[in-house]
Amino acid sequence: MTEHVHAVHPEPGMVQLLTPEGRRAEHPDYPLDISDDEIAQLYRDLVLVRRIDTEAIALQRQGELGLWASLLGQEGAQIGAGRALRPHDMAFPTYREHGVAWCRDVDPLTLLGLFRGTNLGGFSPYQHNFNNYTIVIGAQTLHATGYAMGVVRDGAVGTGDPDRDTAVLVFFGDGASSQGDVNESFVWSAAGNLPIVFFCQNNQWAISEPVTTQSRVPLYQRSSGFGFPGVRIDGNDVLASLAVTRKALDDARNAQGPTLIEAFTYRMNPHTTNDDPRRYRLAAESETWKLKDPIARVRAYLTREAAYDPTFFDDVEEEADTLGEHVRTGARALPNPTPESVFDDVYVAMPDSLRTQRDAFAEFVSSLEVSA
Repeated sequence: MTEHVHAVHPEPGMVQLLTPEGRRAEHPDYPLDISDDEIAQLYRDLVLVRRIDTEAIALQRQGELGLWASLLGQEGAQIGAGRALRPHDMAFPTYREHGVAWCRDVDPLTLLGLFRGTNLGGFSPYQHNFNNYTIVIGAQTLHATGYAMGVVRDGAVGTGDPDRDTAVLVFFGDGASSQGDVNESFVWSAAGNLPIVFFCQNNQWAISEPVTTQSRVPLYQRSSGFGFPGVRIDGNDVLASLAVTRKALDDARNAQGPTLIEAFTYRMNPHTTNDDPRRYRLAAESETWKLKDPIARVRAYLTREAAYDPTFFDDVEEEADTLGEHVRTGARALPNPTPESVFDDVYVAMPDSLRTQRDAFAEFVSSLEVSA
């Protein structure tokens, strides 16, 4: 709301619409018309996604998950970008976009099934317009580029019909920006003027490798060498993420070509639950970034500027407790996959040759169970 907007001067070249202290700011290129109630819903998203992350880590420590990639500290970037998508847009994640999955109505248990080994990493991406998690670093950018090529060939871009024009949003990290796949996707997207937005969550560390050793310029500036615009946002600012991603997606749908967004954020937790960041980074670094927490700044805004009733925050915490119970009990109850399920989701229509293999394999497994 305009009465809550103040003149703020963030780091030069970085878009920021909500300061760490919870003060609204303006940016001439990225105006954001949003109500306090809509900001409150973003706060709810942030809190619930963090709770999913916390519960998943606990489950892994208890031996219920083989691995988990935490998003702690990156919730603002993901929720803002996820809420900028339209239903028919397509998102391509890495393995850490739990917040985007939440925005696409993917049940958290579906994600936990991948790390528990119960769904073999596969589900129908078109049910949510959210692709399967990608473990191969950077590969999803080429998948997204190919999908964007299909959007163009289907004539679903630049028509002026909001129910038809489609954009593609693909996520990757600062480490993946050094991969050949990512740079190749930049080449093809620029050459084809494709309707794609590249969303790089620069969390400062590619496992133990700092971003400063990977690039001598800010990552968002790399796009200029390929012929399309780039912009850096405060990645802990959910409003900046929403506004900038929304504009970039609008540009893509309107046949204005690709955009690179660099969300300047920080990975507060280890790279995954089998990593020990104490071996390569100082504790003081994390302490500094705690002051920029994406949830705390939204709560500060709602409390001080919007004067939200404290019962709202209590209600969100109660909802988080309910969600936590769903994650804990649901994860332990996930059924083990049948051996023949490895053949599922390989083809849209399973060919007879593969069906024969599946049936023979199922018969073989059944014979082993009988003999045992």
